[in-house]
Amino acid sequence: MSEHHPIIAITGSSGAGTTSVTRTFQNIFRREGVNAAIVEGDSFHRYDRKEMKLRQAEAEQAGNMNFSHFGAENNLFPELEALFRDYAATGTGRRRRYLHDTEEAAPYQQEPGTFTPWEDLQKDTDLLFYEGLHGAVVTPEVNVAQHPDLLIGVVPVINLEWIQKLYRDKTQRGYSTEAVTDTILRRMPDYVNYICPQFTHTHVNFQRVPVVDTSNPFIARDIASADESLCVIRFSNPKGIDFPYLLNMIHNSWMSRANTIVVPGGKMELAMQLIFTPFIWRMMERRKRALGTRDRKGEKL
Repeated sequence: MSEHHPIIAITGSSGAGTTSVTRTFQNIFRREGVNAAIVEGDSFHRYDRKEMKLRQAEAEQAGNMNFSHFGAENNLFPELEALFRDYAATGTGRRRRYLHDTEEAAPYQQEPGTFTPWEDLQKDTDLLFYEGLHGAVVTPEVNVAQHPDLLIGVVPVINLEWIQKLYRDKTQRGYSTEAVTDTILRRMPDYVNYICPQFTHTHVNFQRVPVVDTSNPFIARDIASADESLCVIRFSNPKGIDFPYLLNMIHNSWMSRANTIVVPGGKMELAMQLIFTPFIWRMMERRKRALGTRDRKGEKL
């Protein structure tokens, strides 16, 4: 953690909705004039799309039916921790980009599913913002979770998460229901061992809960809308959270536990704006004071 170079990390499974949370933070950054270095977790996968398919086929031939993007062997956890550690210490670090589709790949004249070369982060950023699968991962070898100043988990109830993944992968990526189902099953051990444990380290968790029937996600025709959902927001440490203010600002919300507020699904973005804007203010104020103190000592900024 660093007052000079703070880090915010959003962590959640594939299809959990972390991208939507990222858009909310980008709106906050734009409104508050925060210059953020944004890093996508997919860029820390070990293999590009073609090589991952080859490795998966080899793993299956060897009897490993659970080879997935969620596990340690297929991700660069030490490099991710190094980025967080270096940024917290110096405001610098190295990253690359994963090019998901033709539109993203075109400016780099590369194929979709490939990585750009490693490069240094842009200079003089106010904070680092990470969004991906492993922002709070802890293994015997690495502890990524110790570095972010603000860790946010996004974890819909499992059936809703699967519906969101099925809908996205079928409509946006052209996969069949059978192919997506196979991916879900293949990832399950790594989901249990690498994704779920992260939510014990997060500072705030957002869990969307549908209030419509999602009992068989594999036949669902659409995703439960925001108005057909509730959002459960849990704080690991509720000290300093102004719950009366949130309850007053977000109609039809209530406290389910001393550290948990429940809001209508359609108010999830409003809740994020109300909760995290003060966090950003405090981060930037602490950074300003810390940099000012360093400057007065005559050290190089």
